[in-house]
Amino acid sequence: MPPIGQQITFLYVSDLHRSAGFYGGTLGLEMVLDQGDCRIYRVGGDAYLGICERTGDHATSGMLLTLVTDEVDDWHERLVEAGVTVEQAPATNDTYRIRHAFYRDPDGHRVEVQRFDDPDWSGTPG
Repeated sequence: MPPIGQQITFLYVSDLHRSAGFYGGTLGLEMVLDQGDCRIYRVGGDAYLGICERTGDHATSGMLLTLVTDEVDDWHERLVEAGVTVEQAPATNDTYRIRHAFYRDPDGHRVEVQRFDDPDWSGTPG
């Protein structure tokens, strides 16, 4: 079977423009496709985030979007200055050998900003 070449995580949001401001503005992700009620942003390489405006109930508690960067503390400062809800400030997790912090997007989705401190993590397949 051929390998999967790209990945998109889709989130349902209640206000597309507000969420676009968060993901495109606050986080600075590049929008690669505007489909009207959905927008797709490049997170890095072949990984993408899609946001789609939907009405009614939409689940926000069973999902976690993790953004991997060496600059966890710098991102924390940026997100705090932007008024993003902080769920957990940057902390070192010895069990998983990571440094991470948790935030909430405008619809309450959990967003983790994380750095791998494990030397076995290469960040690339194979």
